[in-house]
Amino acid sequence: MKYIFDLDGTICFKGQPVSEALLVALEKLVEQGHEVIFATARPIRDILPVLPARFHHYPMVGGNGSLVAKNGEILSAVSFSEETLAEILSIIKTNQIAYLIDGEWDYAYTGPARHPILKNLDIQNRAKNIPLDQLQSIVKILLFSSADIETMEEKLNRLDVVVNKHGDEGILDISPRGVDKWHGLQKLGIEANKYIAFGNDVNDIAMFQHALHTVMVGENKQLVPFASEYLQVSNIESLLPKKLQELSEKQRPINI
Repeated sequence: MKYIFDLDGTICFKGQPVSEALLVALEKLVEQGHEVIFATARPIRDILPVLPARFHHYPMVGGNGSLVAKNGEILSAVSFSEETLAEILSIIKTNQIAYLIDGEWDYAYTGPARHPILKNLDIQNRAKNIPLDQLQSIVKILLFSSADIETMEEKLNRLDVVVNKHGDEGILDISPRGVDKWHGLQKLGIEANKYIAFGNDVNDIAMFQHALHTVMVGENKQLVPFASEYLQVSNIESLLPKKLQELSEKQRPINI
């Protein structure tokens, strides 16, 4: 069986690396003949710091599906069309919105100097913060919107994009239309109803919709309808290994 794991809020927290206890539980799955895949909003460069080097060859879906990597190499990247990107940049300029814009590896950041997102942004200096006009193949955009976040979301939804709103953080997360975690998983050859998914946020919905079984970590009202069961965040280091063992005993490994 294939096991798909979101990172932030699911198996790693507050920007800290995945704990050794959870890493050992994931490795036990692999020893039992299963496959472990990571699927996250983080671009590939920001996945690597929260996982030790022994996990860097695992299959990864980054940027909410816009980036796919395996064996340490980016296999595919889906970028915005020139027309759509021009429309987004016009909205950014007109409304003077701060942003984090990701290319396949480097990025452009104009957000607050002390924004919490910086705790997760290229903390190992693997990439460069470069001017926006020097970025190529833009795959993901975060806008640090004002109090009028609903109006900005409405404008963006008219474009050929997917918008996820993180309202509590005042962030709009934008990907090219048709790109989500399920899209990225398909690039890895994953088939519907042949994997188990773990997640915690709205950007996990598409991944949950096509899974055989889903486990929500914590509680997100938008994700609840798509979750088979849930685990409490406060006890995740003890609950998750037990859940993985339980699920593993029920499922036969499915080879690639």
